[in-house]
Amino acid sequence: MKQENPSRRIVLRGALAVGCGLWLPIVLSGCDTKKAASTSTGAPATSTESAAPATAKKLTQASVQYQAQPKGEQKCGLCTNYIAESSSCKLVDGPISPEGWCSLWTKKV
Repeated sequence: MKQENPSRRIVLRGALAVGCGLWLPIVLSGCDTKKAASTSTGAPATSTESAAPATAKKLTQASVQYQAQPKGEQKCGLCTNYIAESSSCKLVDGPISPEGWCSLWTKKV
């Protein structure tokens, strides 16, 4: 007796339905507007508070291709993420040279 295999289109539709069914609750769980509108004390969030958690991890220097030399006119001292007071970066971990460069470089306005 010959058994018919389902068409590729039917298999792909089923896989898409299962995939969406698994990911949808995960994606929508981040959409809690009541949670985002208040702090842990229940008070409304102010514009001076950061939306990111205080313990946000920075990227490694290797992952952003950090180098101690500038890339043309681009150097950390002229980047919006560079913090001159501490020779550090808002996004990259470790000591940062003002003459350095990484792939996250953004011109200071």
